[in-house]
Amino acid sequence: MTDGAAHRAGDAARLDGMGKTWTHTDTLAVPPTGPRPADRPAPPGTSPATVPAGGTRRLLRHLAEMALAMVAGMLLLGPLWDAAGAALGLAGPLGRPEVAALVMATDMTIGMTVWMRYRAHRWLAVGEMAAAMYVPFLLLLVPFRAGLLDGDALLLGGHLLMVPAMVLVAVRHRHETPVPVRRHPAVVALARRWPTGLALLMALDLVIDPKVLSPWTMLVLPGGYLVIGLVRGTLRGPGVLTTQLLGLAGWVALTLVAVTAGGRTAAWLVAFGWLAHAGWDLVHHRSGRVVPRGYAEGCGVLDAVVGIAVILAILTTG
Repeated sequence: MTDGAAHRAGDAARLDGMGKTWTHTDTLAVPPTGPRPADRPAPPGTSPATVPAGGTRRLLRHLAEMALAMVAGMLLLGPLWDAAGAALGLAGPLGRPEVAALVMATDMTIGMTVWMRYRAHRWLAVGEMAAAMYVPFLLLLVPFRAGLLDGDALLLGGHLLMVPAMVLVAVRHRHETPVPVRRHPAVVALARRWPTGLALLMALDLVIDPKVLSPWTMLVLPGGYLVIGLVRGTLRGPGVLTTQLLGLAGWVALTLVAVTAGGRTAAWLVAFGWLAHAGWDLVHHRSGRVVPRGYAEGCGVLDAVVGIAVILAILTTG
């Protein structure tokens, strides 16, 4: 059997029910084939505990995805808690620091659990990562109740302690064997559009309650491209840096004009600036230059939603 036929046979074996479901074993754990990195002889000049570069990148990617999933959980579930609290008269209790901390941990845990199961992690790893969300807050509740910490210190300290706890769990399970997960192709297609979903979550409050943003917010639009381009080293091509600097100059000029004009003129310029940057994102998404396509996709959706929300705010406020 040729390599191509073998690949096709492997793909066919994964399909089930006329292509309606498929088995997916993608995970951020180190692949189980061959000896584990920790079991391999260490290269000369390195210690046996040295983690291969690929494993380190995979681990960092896992942690980054966990952070995004946690943020998505807070953005999606936060407004639901607020609405439920207002409807049931529980806004006061939900606003207490200790309750808010546990609610936040719950939101992050739900987002993280959904993504980890999608990534085929075992329930043990999911449970330990969930504990990494709750335990820091639970530990700090003792000094908080004793009056040694205020509400801000409780929330800040819980998040700071959460980071090493997450790292410990991720390192502990970095060699776990993937668990086959059956999922519908539609779920896979939606998951691949995660930048769009994250952007919609970030703009959820603005969709529910449209408002006109300050003209100064337009300065962040070109700044992100320059920062990411500098970090990734993607500004070195012919004309790339010049294009980005011209874009920066254009949005700075638009911002200054809007600040000077004020009133409805400024509001319309803000809407135009955000929508124009959505077009800028589309061009970069298609070219794949300067920023990752995922960033361009998410940024484009966010910019378009913000621009439309600003227009709705202008039209509804008279």
